[in-house]
Amino acid sequence: MSVLTVQSAVQPLGKTPLAAYDLWKLYGKTSVVQGVSLTLNPGEVLGLLGPNGAGKTTTVGMLYGAVIPTRGFVKFGQIQVQTNGELARAKMGIVTQEDNLDPDFSVIENLIHFAHHYRIVGKAARLRAGELLAQVDLQDHAQKNIDELSGGMKRRLVLARSLINHPDIIFLDEPTTGLDPDARQEFWKLVTDLKQQGCGVLLTTHYMDEAQRLCDRLMLLQSGQVIDQGSPAELIERAVGNEVVEIEGIAEETVRSLADQANTWYRPFGNSYLIALPIQPDFLAESLWQQLSDLQPQRLTRRQANLEDVFLHLTGGRLQ
Repeated sequence: MSVLTVQSAVQPLGKTPLAAYDLWKLYGKTSVVQGVSLTLNPGEVLGLLGPNGAGKTTTVGMLYGAVIPTRGFVKFGQIQVQTNGELARAKMGIVTQEDNLDPDFSVIENLIHFAHHYRIVGKAARLRAGELLAQVDLQDHAQKNIDELSGGMKRRLVLARSLINHPDIIFLDEPTTGLDPDARQEFWKLVTDLKQQGCGVLLTTHYMDEAQRLCDRLMLLQSGQVIDQGSPAELIERAVGNEVVEIEGIAEETVRSLADQANTWYRPFGNSYLIALPIQPDFLAESLWQQLSDLQPQRLTRRQANLEDVFLHLTGGRLQ
């Protein structure tokens, strides 16, 4: 059975929004998350970006009720998550960074046994497991042991497991870390399918291409606080502009002086510097580019701005 055939047979996903209000989390006197508010709508992919220690995993934990906020609250439709976590999680799916599949069970048995948590048993559990294996294109591996699967197959199986209860919301915590490019592309297709089915998806990732490809909106976190948010295109245009230049082999004082003259910004970027080409007035971008070219640097590259440039500009450091 094809993936498309199975998806048409699967029960439609729900349309319950998730909203967080002024979330704080303190451990002792240390603030891990400070004042985070967000809304995740049906059929939307919301990305949380930030370096390790930015508060992403703690925020996600508060959203599905595993972590109790010090202040603030989360509502899933009319359900308050912190006081009715079990009820809320009955319509949520969670893909953690670890596969945590049971090696004592086969591929399909992992799904059947997990279905019991939602009181799906017997023939219904086996039917649901078969539907999901087809949905993630693992139907030909149903009887294999877990250790026979590739890393990409394991991630797809974990995603299938998170869908066992027809969730309205899916939390994906760095789901493609460690996967090769082909496996990542396969996983991206599955996430896009979920969005099209009306599922709300919250994604944390370190991969800028993944965020730009999948997310409708992004929130950038640093030190537990939201430092900017918007669509990928909005963030790039607002924070960086259209184009940037990478230049190597020129003294920082020279780079700083040219950036100041053009009323733009620069940042160290490995062994080079990153300079944003100004958008307005039009002639300034070409003028700055010509001045940089005239310096005859060791390396000079002009390219389209991207999300990693946004993060570098806003935080002074690279995401990975």
